[in-house]
Amino acid sequence: MKYMTNLLARRAVLTPNRPAMTELVGGQNQTYSALQERVLRLATVLKAYGAVEGARVAILCRNRIAFFEVLFAAANTGAIVTPLNWRAPLPELSPLVAAASPVMMFCGTEDAEVAGALAANSGAKLIDFDQDYEELLQNANPSQARRHWAFDDIWYLLYTSGTTGQPKAVIQTYGMAHVNTVNLGQAIDLQSSDVTLNFLPLFHTAGINLHTLPTLFAGGHVLILPGFEADPVMNLLAEGRISTFFGVPAIYQALSLHPEFAKVELDRVRHWGCGGAPLADALVHEFARRGAKVANGMGMTETGPTVFLADPETATQKIGSVGKPQILCEARLVGAEGKDVAIGETGELWLSGPGITPGYWGNAEATAAALTPDGWLKTGDLARQDEDGCFYIVGRLKEMYISGAENVYPAEVENVLARHPAILEAAVLGVADARWGEVGHAFILLRPTYDAPEISDIQAWCRAQLAAFKVPKHVTFVDEFPRTPAGKIQKHLIPRP
Repeated sequence: MKYMTNLLARRAVLTPNRPAMTELVGGQNQTYSALQERVLRLATVLKAYGAVEGARVAILCRNRIAFFEVLFAAANTGAIVTPLNWRAPLPELSPLVAAASPVMMFCGTEDAEVAGALAANSGAKLIDFDQDYEELLQNANPSQARRHWAFDDIWYLLYTSGTTGQPKAVIQTYGMAHVNTVNLGQAIDLQSSDVTLNFLPLFHTAGINLHTLPTLFAGGHVLILPGFEADPVMNLLAEGRISTFFGVPAIYQALSLHPEFAKVELDRVRHWGCGGAPLADALVHEFARRGAKVANGMGMTETGPTVFLADPETATQKIGSVGKPQILCEARLVGAEGKDVAIGETGELWLSGPGITPGYWGNAEATAAALTPDGWLKTGDLARQDEDGCFYIVGRLKEMYISGAENVYPAEVENVLARHPAILEAAVLGVADARWGEVGHAFILLRPTYDAPEISDIQAWCRAQLAAFKVPKHVTFVDEFPRTPAGKIQKHLIPRP
């Protein structure tokens, strides 16, 4: 079995007095030595309630330091952490918790009612971060820190966003966390002096890994907000307190609409990253005009997540590209017959490397469907590669539709629609058509203060930039889109007219 260093324990030795994490609401601040001390006390608490090797520990909370204390405490006992989606109602969480059978359940007061019901049904010990947590830590003696983490051991489980159906528990190993740190670190030149902002939900891989864990392992400083709000984020940017930033397109969209956007000096952030969904061309240019070269990337819960990240220096030259596979990942594009496609052609994206998940917890069938016998992850994403080796995600395999014998990739049409001055965001679906087999149906979210254009005007806009068979035949205006925690539009949940 391959082993790796207990990274937090080593960081506490190397930089004990540096700030590790700060909660911007409430003001709690932990140095690396203080964080490690609390983690080892919590490990003693976990052991007392049976949260040892292989046992599950559930968490239902907003962003806070205590989440990471539980994560690292479990790394010292061998327990498996299962973060839960606080946006999901009790009926959706109940079957997930029943399958995980946690021995402990941690929560914040805002989620205590749901967590209490889940704990009662599963028999888990309930601990409220805002009630009995601090007393438990104060009364516990620190455990002995584990010297090593097993590379392939399960650290935590993350449930997929469920854009097409029931969430699956994706295994996250200690090795995946290490590989992600290497992939992200060399891509953005991560430094011990970096300060990043944690606000994306912690039941999602981006909330944990982009860029919080890599920043901690590098000895940097993580600022924490309970969740995303445009005002405090804009204030932090205006004050120049952040050096690296990661957001999903919905975050960039919200910031671009903020009244202070045109005044803030965005070039004070050293690196801007984006993922979770395609970043519209218009947003790339809008941020570039303000001095922010947003590097578009692509990863998955199953990949740890960092795989692709574009070069910021070419952000406006290769718009739409997610860059090249990072140093510990390989990629190939596979056609319908299982053979690699030629440069410039579209194929399904397959990924391989030490940062790929070993599979789905308790779901051998889903694991076998996603992973080939020789270790390639079949992503379900369609992509192409240019002559420079840069990749472009063109859509989901399941979303592609055929109109008049021609393949249509909705992402291409959505990007053209998003460049329309009145359109904030668009989602395109293939729908049945008696003449063409399938045609496009565009669902459109307008920019604030804009009136709905005529449908014929929108079609003319598309026709000027796309082949006729790609132009949506149907257009519906919406007030909002159903989304995953990563900001992806859940197309299967869009109400049909």
